[in-house]
Amino acid sequence: MWNPFQGIVSILCNYGGLDRASGKILTCLFLSFPFSAIFKRLPDAQIKLKNSYILVVSIIYIFFILEIFTGFFILLGNALFTYLITRYYKSKFMPWVNLIGLMGFLAISHLKTQFTRLDSSEDLEIDVTGAQMVLVMKLSAFAWSYWDGITYLKDKERFARLTTYQQSRVILEHPNLFTYLGYVFFYATLVTGPSFDYSDYSKFIATDLFDDVPEEKRPGKKRKRKIPKSGKIAAKKVAMGFGWIILLLLLDKYDTIWIQSQEFRDKNFAFKIFYLWLVAFVARLKYYGVWLISEGGCILVGLGYNGYDKKSGKMFWNRVQNIDPIGFEFGLNFHDCIEAWNMNTNKWLKNCIYLRTCTWDEKKGKWKAGLIPSLITFFTSAFWHGTLPGYYLTFILGAFMQSVGKIFRRTFRPIFINKSGKQSKWKWAYDFVGWIISQLSFGYVTASFLLLRLDLTLALWKSCYFWVHLCCAIVLSLFGGPAGGAIRGFFKKWHMKEEEIADIEHPQLVQLRGKVQSTSDLLAQLKNQKSTSSIDLKSSSSEIAIPKYDNQEELATGMQVPDFDGLETTLNKLHQELNEWKAAKNKFVKEDEIKRLNDAILALEKDIESLL
Repeated sequence: MWNPFQGIVSILCNYGGLDRASGKILTCLFLSFPFSAIFKRLPDAQIKLKNSYILVVSIIYIFFILEIFTGFFILLGNALFTYLITRYYKSKFMPWVNLIGLMGFLAISHLKTQFTRLDSSEDLEIDVTGAQMVLVMKLSAFAWSYWDGITYLKDKERFARLTTYQQSRVILEHPNLFTYLGYVFFYATLVTGPSFDYSDYSKFIATDLFDDVPEEKRPGKKRKRKIPKSGKIAAKKVAMGFGWIILLLLLDKYDTIWIQSQEFRDKNFAFKIFYLWLVAFVARLKYYGVWLISEGGCILVGLGYNGYDKKSGKMFWNRVQNIDPIGFEFGLNFHDCIEAWNMNTNKWLKNCIYLRTCTWDEKKGKWKAGLIPSLITFFTSAFWHGTLPGYYLTFILGAFMQSVGKIFRRTFRPIFINKSGKQSKWKWAYDFVGWIISQLSFGYVTASFLLLRLDLTLALWKSCYFWVHLCCAIVLSLFGGPAGGAIRGFFKKWHMKEEEIADIEHPQLVQLRGKVQSTSDLLAQLKNQKSTSSIDLKSSSSEIAIPKYDNQEELATGMQVPDFDGLETTLNKLHQELNEWKAAKNKFVKEDEIKRLNDAILALEKDIESLL
């Protein structure tokens, strides 16, 4: 049967020098733009029509371009699993059962890739694992949002413990299957992501996402549509993506083949660590290109819209931003680089894994951080990426690098900049050294992510004298050992002092004058006032408003994979924390949980009978 879409794929492969799989993925990315231009012109109120359009385009992608026939049923099976378990299993364990099931399905796909595709030179079907990884984030977040909605309706006090981000993503009513599949198979993010929440999709498809767009900013002459124009912003993202891809084509010779050889391992130390940085940089380029083009498609269709600033008249389009290449490449420390990379995965790890495994501190009224949640988070991240040892080597070392970075920020950064923002004349030197160390460290640590094999990674790291491992061990032993307090005290003497508060005739500052002695005290007072002036969800009435929250606040507060706190914790303390965590999580299934499971089965049987 004649397939015009495969003709486009052939053109891209022949003229771009791409393999068949890459050509298919790029074809989907490019076609998202004309398909999105049509979508924006569908009537705003025709939700069924828009969902139908999304599913039709996704069918074209899956069956006529990607040709992932088996992969489609894998994705559909994952989606139906989450839909059924969230609809019928009304238990506090539901989100965890859903996550474990999804990760189990993903592990099967990873193992299939590992044993049947990794060493094959054949032009096989596109690996669906990448799309499945994105789907795991979407479906697990969906389950948590729906459970948070149940909590909102039944337990306001527990709902108040959630973060503002989690509260704003709640799902109060389980969607119909048609709308749900539109969310799951949204064509613009089907293959490469980014992941996004169901609450964003429901507001987008109903055009509630664009309620704050002024009338004069809405396009259309005879019939005004709510989705604003975004062609220029989308084109800018695509141009940036193409720029990184062109750079990739120019530097593609710097791959991982040579670094596996004995010839490379015999080179001098300085050459090797610089070359590893270059290889890691080139490996990142394909992600920059694909993610930026995909984000451009989301911006064009309207999903990337993230609010309108009345004062400046500026529209924000970073709702589904997944990468900040400049932020990563010029990040001054490990923390800055992590925040700029794979942002939506970081959000998922924080809100669906880390915060869900923390215990609630009744005395302090906040979530209690600890080593156990951090361990679970890093293990989940590694397992989500795959089953090969290289992933685990990367994330384990990355965890220790984050701890070292945290020590450096607390110990050395205040020498060059104080809390007021005043900088030393040597701040540039601190930033430059931090940038160099961060970039070279990333080249070393990501080598295992690229090589994946244990033997190749250890041989390469050994030739580099395990320099990052050694530096981490020295820093952690010094600052976490018996002499840690004395070392921190020594460097604290060199910290920049806070300036006295200047006479500023601002009402709030006038009231606080005389009560505080320094800028840091002032900031603490203002923070306390802000927290006390905010809505107290615990003491409010039963009608708690679900807060509005977008990525502007999210980017301001920072989203990162949490680091290891308390690596110096003794074995006894860790054992105590583990026992407390087990007790707080109450993992043992009780009789009422068995009853809920039976109720879910009965409800499912009734729905099947009524359907038949």
